[in-house]
Amino acid sequence: NSTERLRIDAAGAVTMPHQPAFSAKVTSSINNITAGGSTNTGIVFGTEIFDTNADYNTNGTFTAPVTGKYQLSMKLRLENVDASTTLYSFYMRTSNRSYNTIFDPDYGGQDMAYLYVNASVLADMDAGDTSNIQYYIVGGASQTDINVDSYFQGILVA
Repeated sequence: NSTERLRIDAAGAVTMPHQPAFSAKVTSSINNITAGGSTNTGIVFGTEIFDTNADYNTNGTFTAPVTGKYQLSMKLRLENVDASTTLYSFYMRTSNRSYNTIFDPDYGGQDMAYLYVNASVLADMDAGDTSNIQYYIVGGASQTDINVDSYFQGILVA
């Protein structure tokens, strides 16, 4: 097969044009995310910035094409963060396990105009395993928004 799979340039930099990697963002603000629900809710990152191996679909799910270690990250910009909420919990889920980021937003007893939630993991994934981002909120009002400056990204590293 004559398809280029590995490139080494004159300076010695190595690139792999088909290495699984993706970056996606929220298409439009997700307003008034549900507080006090009984189940986790998925976040849809509907705009692909890049998807070098076509392993990400715009419903918010990445599917590992091969078994390996994947660096996954999320960056969420929350707006109108409710101080009366007891707990915000964000999950980076894979078929093998879930990685959780939680916080209590009551910083000084008042709502926050915005807050960034960042998380990164090195996840073991088997071929066909999936990953997505979900949230769960305990208490408070359904007033928090997820701004378009929110991302879900991943790359096969080993």
